Amino acid sequence: MSRKAKQLVTDEYKRWYEGVDSVCVADLTGLDAVSNHKLRGELRDRGIRLHVVKNSLARRAFGGGPLEAVGKALSGPCALISGGESIIDVAKELVRLKREIRDISLKFGIIQGDADLVSVAEMARMKSRAELLGELVMMVLSPWRRVCGQVTSPWAKVAGCVKAIADKPEEG
Repeated sequence: MSRKAKQLVTDEYKRWYEGVDSVCVADLTGLDAVSNHKLRGELRDRGIRLHVVKNSLARRAFGGGPLEAVGKALSGPCALISGGESIIDVAKELVRLKREIRDISLKFGIIQGDADLVSVAEMARMKSRAELLGELVMMVLSPWRRVCGQVTSPWAKVAGCVKAIADKPEEG
């Protein structure tokens, strides 16, 4: 490949991954055309992008950015997978698809530009942002729900007694 062509590909990688700080890496070697089409279609339906990259050019494109650690760790055939709601959701989807398509080899990923690489299986066991926010809201609301129950309980009993008296048929 000529220098000009390499520079064009490197610039394209920079454009694709501009602003991206979390990716998963997989090896798609041995995947037949039907499985490859199914994999890419299911990922596309969920807003997840998959690009097979040339390692040396990806290293050059990612140098000095949040994906530099990924660039240094790339070896062998690699596909970078990003997008979706969060990288944890992407990892969970990849693990689910691996059960259906056995030829996918899940390697590692990076979360928000952290220098530590994490295996995709380990990422899939983590909680996503939406799950963490849900737990946080539950923890904040739980004590208040109990307080509200304690405050409203006596008034509910009084209201029940008043309703029973009001519903009682009048005599005479």
